[in-house]
Amino acid sequence: MAILGAHMSIAGGYFKAVNAAQAAGCDCVQVFTKNNNQWRAKPITDEDVEKFRSALDEHRIKHTISHDSYLINLASPDDELWKKSIDAFVIELQRAEMLGIPHVVAHPGAFTSSCEEAGLKRIALGLDETHRQTKGCAAQCLLETTAGQGSNLGWKFEHLAEILEMTSDPDRLGVCFDTCHVFAAGYAMDTEKNYKATMRSLNKTVGVKQVQAFHLNDSLRPFGSRKDRHAAIGKGEMGLEPFRFLLNDRRFRKVPMYLETPKEDDQGRNMDVVNLKTLRGLIKT
Repeated sequence: MAILGAHMSIAGGYFKAVNAAQAAGCDCVQVFTKNNNQWRAKPITDEDVEKFRSALDEHRIKHTISHDSYLINLASPDDELWKKSIDAFVIELQRAEMLGIPHVVAHPGAFTSSCEEAGLKRIALGLDETHRQTKGCAAQCLLETTAGQGSNLGWKFEHLAEILEMTSDPDRLGVCFDTCHVFAAGYAMDTEKNYKATMRSLNKTVGVKQVQAFHLNDSLRPFGSRKDRHAAIGKGEMGLEPFRFLLNDRRFRKVPMYLETPKEDDQGRNMDVVNLKTLRGLIKT
């Protein structure tokens, strides 16, 4: 059976995210460990850790994951921003470690005024420096597939493969596969034939065993648009078939999958509950 959950808000305390996940019927939960649009981070207290871990035990929710700040850009050609991004990412890993979160999802970065190749090298160097500063830290970085908006890297599987190849410690890295982003980047999954072709491409470049998490999102924008706009499951341009193929792929049975879809619809319904029900209905028994 698939391991399904959602991203939840930490407003009011980390444990509140776990309570919300349990109420929605989640098996797993994703959080930000700080405000994702600020550099500064409020310290995590012992009480924060204790309440968070107790809530996870109480509700039997496993496979916690965090997402790093959107301000971080390890591909930046600007030395000041690049160093600031490394410092911030080190803190992201340390915060995850404190909370007992095993993985931190990160967008690889945007090359802005440089070029694709320079950006990929910059990311690898940034990850190496991050790893140097976090020796002994169990929390791992998962590089996320992106839609490829602007100069964002990671929309080609080859980008991720190249980063993994260039880093000194690839064992401390993995991949997070975002369905909306992959669709927007131009990888088809609408038929069984296309789904298998996309997964073959992933396996040939990155390796399917590198995928440690999935983000399950439909897309508001059309196939190959290179635009990152999430929609409720089956309510966007993707439809249900890609999710059906993915949820019944035995290779990913034990890989946790997290919704990052809108939380409410026009009628005020909890869309995590609705989306989880839709996804579970696609699984062949």
